[in-house]
Amino acid sequence: MTLEEQLAQLQNDYAQLEAKAASQAALIAQLIERIQTLEARLSQDSHNSSKPPSSDGFKRSPKKRSLRKSSGKKPGGQPGHEGQALKQSENPDTVIAHLPTTCEKCQTDLTKEAALPHFEPRQVFELPTQLKLHVTEHRTYSKKCPTCQTVTKAKFPQSVKNWVQYGPGFRALAVYLITYQLLPYARVCELLNEIYSESLSPGSLVNMIAECYEQLAEPEKTIKTALTQVKVLHCDETGLYVEGKRHWLHVASTPHLTHYAHHLRRGSKATDEIGILPAFQGAAIHDGWSNYLRYACTHGLCNAHHLRELAFVYEQLKQAWAAEFTTLLVDLKEEVEVARARSETSLSSARLAHFEERYQQLIAQGLAANPPPQGGWPCGKRGKPRQSKPKNLLDRLDKQRHQVLLFAYRFDVPFDNNLAERDIRMVKVQQKVSGCFRSQEGASFFCRIRGYLSTMKKQGENLLVALLDTFCGQPPLPKLLV
Repeated sequence: MTLEEQLAQLQNDYAQLEAKAASQAALIAQLIERIQTLEARLSQDSHNSSKPPSSDGFKRSPKKRSLRKSSGKKPGGQPGHEGQALKQSENPDTVIAHLPTTCEKCQTDLTKEAALPHFEPRQVFELPTQLKLHVTEHRTYSKKCPTCQTVTKAKFPQSVKNWVQYGPGFRALAVYLITYQLLPYARVCELLNEIYSESLSPGSLVNMIAECYEQLAEPEKTIKTALTQVKVLHCDETGLYVEGKRHWLHVASTPHLTHYAHHLRRGSKATDEIGILPAFQGAAIHDGWSNYLRYACTHGLCNAHHLRELAFVYEQLKQAWAAEFTTLLVDLKEEVEVARARSETSLSSARLAHFEERYQQLIAQGLAANPPPQGGWPCGKRGKPRQSKPKNLLDRLDKQRHQVLLFAYRFDVPFDNNLAERDIRMVKVQQKVSGCFRSQEGASFFCRIRGYLSTMKKQGENLLVALLDTFCGQPPLPKLLV
């Protein structure tokens, strides 16, 4: 073999080795990325992601630490706190007098002596000795007219439609136990049977729920109308299973109003059909999902989400800028709270400029630590290269900074969207109780009734009284607290 042939062979071998090394390097990069993704997934819990606390398990992670600063107050009730202790009744149902029979000093018989006017009362609050349903029989009689001899029969009240039926109070209690206390149908039947010795079928409960749903049509319209007029609206959505298929639960709420709706879609088709956001002109607080941003209202982002994402970047990826950004948001939140407590309506221009400058500096540090990815997808895939979680977070914080800091510019806007998340939580509990909603009607029944009860609870109303009035045909309308 000539020298030229040997050189060509070596060059060919070198090219093959170089190609093999490049292929292995690409494979190693993919494996490293996959390992990091899996490690990140394993390290996520409720404190550094949007996973619910119920997914954390029973082991408490040492990484979970509160961002709240100590108030310096002792645990428990504070001075001036109104207690909830049991208080004596001014009109007891039963009075039992305990009289001394003999003198405790000389043992003289006191049975015939009159008691002194002063006494010491102690009261025991107890259930009635026997719980039973109160049965009211309605009887219609007939009368014969002395003039024309016509026999006229009286009519039953409009609310008495069947030979035998449950009254509005009993139906209100059953609906309350199912839709607010979230007891399964079978357990409600068992509970009411144990208390009142009255056999009840799940089918009867379904009819009660359906009747309540029909009666609450007008109150639900009132709630939706009021929500379109509020200054600040909390919005959120979560997965919901209906008839074994994935649907979406949409909530729109304020501290005084709640509306639930389920839909097969998550996006604008659902929110347009629900009809609250298209007519809303105030400030919508949400988690930054793009569907909300298409509506022409003011937008504010939930910073509780940002704090969890920043905790992940700092704890798992060891990027210091994330911890500093967390401190920035918490410091700004505390300064807003202090200013609001002093009845101020805004921060000074100098303080806002100070925080905005810190904000920009930290964004620059984060972008320097997380440059945009180069090239396309590995293995010849088309499209833009996938960005890392920190880069996605930084892009949101950078491009939507006014929405992130809206709580500092407007004191009527909250720091987070926890209100909507709390309103959603109990519906998720209901789904865990039942597994899924068995029908479209059942999901609609629950959403309307639960939204009404949540609203009345926020407004300080007694829920059983509200349901009683509902079954009497006069459901109380919510106050329009906008």
